Amino acid sequence: MTNKIKLLLLLLFLVNNSADLYAQDQILIATLRGDWKFSIGDDKNRSNPEYDDDDWDVIKVPSEWENEGYHGYNGFAWYRKNVVISSSYKSLNIFFSIGNIDDVDEVYFNGRLIGGKGTFPPNYQTAYNEFREYLIPPSIINFDARNIIAIRVYDGELAGGIVNAPISLMGKRFFLFPDYSLDGNDWKFTTDDDMVFKEKSYNDSYWKSMLVPAYWDNFGYANYDGYAWYRKKFNPGSKLEGKKLVLMLGQIDDMDETYLNGVLIGSTGKMIGQFPKTNDYDYQLFRGYFIPDGIIKPGEENIIAVRVYDGFKDGGIYLGPIGFTTQEKYTKYWKTIKHKKESFWYKFFNR
Repeated sequence: MTNKIKLLLLLLFLVNNSADLYAQDQILIATLRGDWKFSIGDDKNRSNPEYDDDDWDVIKVPSEWENEGYHGYNGFAWYRKNVVISSSYKSLNIFFSIGNIDDVDEVYFNGRLIGGKGTFPPNYQTAYNEFREYLIPPSIINFDARNIIAIRVYDGELAGGIVNAPISLMGKRFFLFPDYSLDGNDWKFTTDDDMVFKEKSYNDSYWKSMLVPAYWDNFGYANYDGYAWYRKKFNPGSKLEGKKLVLMLGQIDDMDETYLNGVLIGSTGKMIGQFPKTNDYDYQLFRGYFIPDGIIKPGEENIIAVRVYDGFKDGGIYLGPIGFTTQEKYTKYWKTIKHKKESFWYKFFNR
């Protein structure tokens, strides 16, 4: 088989199978189009899963709320929806894909903020033309049980509400589960930059809380480019004792240096100077950092500190999994992936 024929066959294969490959990578878990509970006004208690919304109106989503009986209304409103997610989807990253909202939103899942775009009054800034897709951390999902999605919306003018498709839960391949998960909104975050932040003894109590994984742009840092730090305290008890471990930090936009109890355990990219040069692929790389023996202290408080540099657009620790797994599981997975890739290319080019 000549090289030209091989190349032609490869191109035909990719064209014919691109949709199938994409479908395998992204799975529709549930469509949420249709009836949602709805009420105008604003009350942060409405994000609580136990909030009583029995007397709320029911409107269609997606739709401008002007078309659902609220003609001429500008201001705050809330949406709520119950959803059950099967445990058969535990191996996926699950996203809430919500399309466009006019103008500003905050989205809560089981009472936890998972994302938002635009700025609420008094510093109102619309984000009506931005597409919303928010990752739901697996630790807050009640599998095979009731979950509550609550959406706070502000409309400044003209049409308002959840105005555009899709409204769905989507699943994307998750890689592998941590033995000890670190995702959640209890990470500390600052846009200051000081190497003292890596030290275990540093006091970060005045820092803001941040959800991980998530883009920091969705949590009050829209369009921020530059350095930032994350810190996470954890006490594993005896769960990690005696195990050779890997810290999985998923994908980070763009570069990072990661410290465990003040010790550098891994980095991606070269964070040198005020404006380091980023590569086109840094943000796509999966972070898996092998932990030297003796760094984690069982039964004590430990500190992960991650210095991040974002060069443009979205930034932060944006996609999981986030947590510790064993070196045995981690290396076995990558060996399996490597063999699958080698098998495919070898068979294709040598048939």
